Order: sequence, then C-alpha cells, then structure tokens
Amino acid sequence: MEDLVVRDADVVDGSGADSYRADVVIDAGRIVSIVKEAAAAGCQRPRARRELNAEGLVLSPGFIDMHAHSDLALLRDPDHSAKAAQGVTLEVLGQDGLSYAPVDDRTLEEVRRAVTGWNGYGDDIDFDWRTVGEYLDRLDRGIAVNAAYLIPQGTVRALVVGWEDREAGPEELDRMRRLVAEGLEQGAVGLSSGLTYTPGMYARDAELTELCRVVAAYGGYYCPHHRSYGAGALEAYAEMVALTREAGCPLHLAHATMNFGVNRGRAPELLALLDRALAAGADITLDTYPYTPGCTTLAALLPSWASEGGPEEVLARLADPVTAERIRHDLEVTGSDGCHGVPVEWETIEISGVTDPALAECVGRTVRQAADLRGEPPWATARRLLVRDRLGTTILQHVGHEENVRAIMRHRAHTGGSDGILRGSKPHPRAYGTFPRYLGHYVRELGVLTLEECVAHLTSRPAARLRLPDRGLVREGYRADLVLFDPATVAPGATFAEPRALPTGIPYVLVDGRFVIEDGRRTDVLAGRAVRRTPV
Repeated sequence: MEDLVVRDADVVDGSGADSYRADVVIDAGRIVSIVKEAAAAGCQRPRARRELNAEGLVLSPGFIDMHAHSDLALLRDPDHSAKAAQGVTLEVLGQDGLSYAPVDDRTLEEVRRAVTGWNGYGDDIDFDWRTVGEYLDRLDRGIAVNAAYLIPQGTVRALVVGWEDREAGPEELDRMRRLVAEGLEQGAVGLSSGLTYTPGMYARDAELTELCRVVAAYGGYYCPHHRSYGAGALEAYAEMVALTREAGCPLHLAHATMNFGVNRGRAPELLALLDRALAAGADITLDTYPYTPGCTTLAALLPSWASEGGPEEVLARLADPVTAERIRHDLEVTGSDGCHGVPVEWETIEISGVTDPALAECVGRTVRQAADLRGEPPWATARRLLVRDRLGTTILQHVGHEENVRAIMRHRAHTGGSDGILRGSKPHPRAYGTFPRYLGHYVRELGVLTLEECVAHLTSRPAARLRLPDRGLVREGYRADLVLFDPATVAPGATFAEPRALPTGIPYVLVDGRFVIEDGRRTDVLAGRAVRRTPV
C-alpha cells in the first residue's frame, strides 16, 4: 500500500491549464498516480496508509524561490519556517555574486564580513567546506527545503583577482574559467553576479562574457544583479541581453524591477526590450518580488571607488574626513553607482537591521528620521552607522512603483523570487510573505493573474529554467514536492510592522513526499537536499 493519498484536491498542476478535481497518490517521495474526478466517476478510490481529505484545498507543485539569501540560514535554522510555511520547496542560493563557495581561507573571511548584513557573520556555523561540491554536500546532511546553488562571480573574482578595480589578466581569467567549470561540474546550476557590489562590479563585459561561455557549455544560466536599477536601468538590462547573446548563454534577470523616480511607469519599455530579444531567439527569464520597496545593505549604496579593496579599506575611507566628504557628495549630489546613479533620498532609506545592539534605536526609522532625532545631517548618521556597525547595517529602500510591479509580473518570462534577507530586527516582509502575497493579493484580491497562471509562474517556469526534469508539475513520476493551500484565505502574515509573522491558508507542505508543514505547523522533518545541475 502506498504512503499517502491526497483525496478530492483541486489540482492546479503548474502547467497553466485549468484546475481539476483528483485523488493524488504519493509513495517513496514521488507522485505514483493521479485519479481525476474519482468520486464523480464512481470508480474505486485509491487507498494508502494515510489519507488526507483535501476538500476545498488547491494542490499544486511546491513553489520555487528563484532568488533566496538562505545560504547560511538553512544551516543554522533547521525550522526555516520563513520559507517552508510559504509553500517553498526549493530555493536558489548563491545570489548577487557573493556567497561562500568556492573560497580559500582568506576569501571566506572576506566574504563573511562583506555580506554580514545579508546572512550574519556566521559565528554559529562550522564552515567545513571550501568548494561548491563540499557546500552542496553539507546541504545534503538535511535541510528544511531543497536548495540549488549559483556560483557567485564576485566570490570567484575575490579569490583570483582580489577586491581591486582592475581588469583580470589572462592567467587570472583562465583560473576564473576553471573555477566556474569546476563549480558547474560539482552541481551548481549557473553563475550569479552582483554588478553594483564589490568586487563583482569591477568585472568588464569581456570578462563576464568569457565566464558565461563556460556556463553555456555546461547547460547553466547567468543570473546578474545588473549594473543599475535606477538612472541607467534600461541600458543595464540591454547590456545583459547583449552580453549573454554574445556568449550563447541563457539569461535570468534577478529581481527585475524598475525602481526610483526616474523609472516610474517605464516597465513597458523593459518588457518591450525583452520581447524583442525573445522574438530574436534569446533564452530569457526573470524573477520579481510582489512589493515596491527593495532591501540591501547601507554599505551597498557607497560608490564603487569607495568600496575598492574590501571592508577594511572602506572603513578606513569612512574614518577619513576628507574622503568621507567626497563619498557624501557622490551619494547626495552626483548619484553613486552603488545607489544606481540616483542621488540618495535619505527619507526613503529605512534602517531594518543592525549587528551592534547599541544601534537598535535606529531600526524602523529612516536615516533622515534617525538624524533628526540627533540633530545632525543624514550623512552624519549614515556614516556613524556604517563605521560603528562595521558595514553590517541592512536597509529597506522605498523606491518602487506599483504599476511597474504589476506589469512585470504579468510577463511570460516571469517567475517569483523573494530576495529575502532573513537577518535584522525588522527585515523586509518579502522574506516571509512573497508567495502567499502573490496568491492572495495579486490573484484573489486584484486579479492581476489567474490562479493557474500564477502557480505556473511559481512552479513550472522556474523548474524549466533550472532544467529540472521531474519538478514543477503535478505529474505521475514527478517528485512529491507539493503544497496544499486554501485559495479563499491564503495570505501573508508578514507586514512591515510584523515582518516575521507566518502566512495563513497554507496547511500542508510536502518535500520529497514528507510533511514539513502539517496542519499549519512546522514538523521536525528535514527532507530537503541539494538539487544539482542536470548534465547536458
């Protein structure tokens, strides 16, 4: 007798086709049979050791978070309800060009310090890996949900070139190509970049193109956080399209937003650019989160010249009054490349997390509000935070536009990604609410997408980008990574005031056929494993 039958579910199978009523039988981690309209047909109902009555619930493939920052969270937090409770059964890690493999001892320490604001420094983690394969093996010991990994181009550059703003030499480029090839051979699904973050931003297009040729040869994809989401956004998107066309590499645009005042209402221009490329044969997908504010670190706003050399060099520049004034001018007057070429508006920069508890009074306030409380200019407050928090401060940027969010999520190349940073006292609610917000707010309340369309965006489309032959659809033989939700009540609990509240209306989530969420509560099951690239 099989393990489980989910009876009388409304199956939204991930293909975009209309839903249907069925009994779905699961055994040994896979879907073994689907009996449509079993009750109405009067046929013999399938039986199993356990039967779950799913009347009134939608059964869909588990959601795939195409842009996650859970690289350390999956290791430190076995519960990981932030994602499991949303119905996420697979996360894609290694984003924005900075993560923890491949590294040597020097680079690991540098990266840990550089992305403390994203993942914490990792005092509670045993960093017993150095290669991509060793990191994936570490995930295989048991995690809450499945995880795939992108090779972080910035980390590779730090390992080979360092944190300097210069071109890579021929031997350095050869070594970077070998590291990317090794990571792909060990199971990575592609390459990411953070082209407004150091040191990845120092790579010229020719260097990136050569690395993308390697990615293409192994059947992976390139996932850039490109060079501007502000004043030069459209040009930056076009740059990535042209670069990957030259390399013959599939392109997945990370958190593909059109932010800041200069881009209000300009999403149709981006979509037209993508449609032209798709019509010409390009292989392009993108992900977005269903919110208007963004989230990053305060240090990320700094100009690239001020970030050269790594964290200690940055702190030294901030400590020097003359250099600090030059940084202020770039931020407030010129428009720093770290802030996407747009002069910073301190009233839009909300402090969401600090590593130094003595700075906790700033959390939840904008930089301008925190400055007004002290009777000082905003830059003085920002500079003090950067120095005392050793670049670990996280922020929300209230710079998005709802009309752009809605237009982009309708596109045929769209997938969902939380871009969720789980650290800080007041993180962005997208970390805990992205997927139920799509289903509740944008499907049920606004009708921006139909339920079937939305589920396809969150399941089969990302599975196709990841080249996963047995995930992303409710099909016989496919892996039983599944979610059951109530379409009438599904909603995020997370808000900007209570960002860690869990969603409602998602009572069951299965990973590998095992319940990680049951009756709305997290079980102790650790069924997640590393999902490795399918060989070409």
